[in-house]
Amino acid sequence: MRIIAGKHRGRKLLPPEGDVTRPITDRAKQSLFDILAPLIPDSRIYDCFAGTGSMGLECLSRGAASVVFFEADRSAIGRLKKNVSALDDERRCEIIAGDLFKWFANVPQSETAKADLIFLDPPYRFLCERPQDLHRLAEEFAKSHLQPDGTVIFRHDAADDLQLPPFAMYDRRDYGQMTIELLRMK
Repeated sequence: MRIIAGKHRGRKLLPPEGDVTRPITDRAKQSLFDILAPLIPDSRIYDCFAGTGSMGLECLSRGAASVVFFEADRSAIGRLKKNVSALDDERRCEIIAGDLFKWFANVPQSETAKADLIFLDPPYRFLCERPQDLHRLAEEFAKSHLQPDGTVIFRHDAADDLQLPPFAMYDRRDYGQMTIELLRMK
């Protein structure tokens, strides 16, 4: 795993341990960031189910103003903290360790700036087991955590036909068994 462009280009990132997270391939990451490039400079990013932080750290390297990482797994959080520290970008990062559903449901809107881009990459098994929680999270994004012209980048198994009601898809890319959808509020 590495940063593929920007100020930290070529820097290696600690990979995940075990199968807790699914790193994205360099090819898929490059393709996605070619699309997102004009949206990243000076943006505020939420990296949900961040794993070791690859997506948010790529955004920082490309000029994002800040990233809030959300991760519940302890081993992934440890690696995420080391990756942020290795890039010496702590001042532009915040790591929320724990249940992001509770955080989004309970944090007052006035205490957080709205995101311009939200990376949503839940564990595939979670999508099958708890789709109602995902829908509730999407509603929270739309209601109070995403800029009106913001984008949600939703990664999931290509076999899943998932809808997030407050959003409409404006782009979709399939990479083998993985799908990435770009969503905006309807």
